[in-house]
Amino acid sequence: MENSPEICTLSHPVFKRFGLPVFQRAETDGEAVMTVPLGEKNVSLPLRALRREFSIAANTPDGRVLDLIVAALDFVTQIRLGDPFPAEILTGEASWEPAPVHFQIALARLRLALVAWITDGAETGKSTDPAALLAMVEDPAFRPRIQEAFERAAAALGLAGPDAVVEAIETLAQELAYVEALRARLLVRSQDVLRKVSEIQSHWRGDTSHGETISQVQRLLLRAVRQFTTRFEELDAQTGEVIAALRNDENQRSFIRANRDWLYQCFRGWEPILDAWADTNEITDRDQWGLIERTYRFLAPRYMTVKEWTSESQATSRKKARAQMVW
Repeated sequence: MENSPEICTLSHPVFKRFGLPVFQRAETDGEAVMTVPLGEKNVSLPLRALRREFSIAANTPDGRVLDLIVAALDFVTQIRLGDPFPAEILTGEASWEPAPVHFQIALARLRLALVAWITDGAETGKSTDPAALLAMVEDPAFRPRIQEAFERAAAALGLAGPDAVVEAIETLAQELAYVEALRARLLVRSQDVLRKVSEIQSHWRGDTSHGETISQVQRLLLRAVRQFTTRFEELDAQTGEVIAALRNDENQRSFIRANRDWLYQCFRGWEPILDAWADTNEITDRDQWGLIERTYRFLAPRYMTVKEWTSESQATSRKKARAQMVW
């Protein structure tokens, strides 16, 4: 973000009156709040209310920093005065790193996309399994095709030679490595939760009260997984047209990073639920049911339609909730 401060600094006295504040999102509705100690307890004050109460206009230095704080909380759990803002809101780069294997998978996808370009897909197949992709590009019998693809791509792109294509592919793969990391951390793991819930549903079959809740969790999980799947399919389709992607590298970088950030925000919201489901093979029926209820409370305000969520909340607490929550 141009001309943005790199460090969280606020000058209004209210931000120092109660000691060192912590900025975070409220657990209840995801609103950005300032949490300060008050006696033996912590009190959370919504930033929106602070702006209004102390007349902090959006176009003032403090107003702009508060905007940055709200944006930063999409990428970090907390931020304090003096903390650096995450790279996503300053430079567009990521503040976290994928594993080396995710770069290798992204590179393999791009190399196979180049071979598909010269063979109309005849020799690449439709496999999306990471292990199969890596094995294919490492197959000695396949390497001549990859080299041929580099040479033809250099001519099509007007580059000096195959080495220039290799460099361009690796640069694009560095961006897509984050997508591969999120495919493994978010999509694959949420699909695994859906599978486990489907298995649990058969265990509780015949129990009307529990069965309806599990069915609702299953429906909401399916909606979420489809949403994630669609996002990854769009990314794969866009970058699978590899020659077009290399011709428009700046546009591709912006497209990839925008989707990367959306997926990462989703992952940060989902991570506690995904972690909780990771060891479900060893838990008791009682603990299992507690996890089902926790999952339902997480999914309902995020993936139910407005009408569904309003009806459910009225039936339980008579309170309306938002259809979409901030991650």
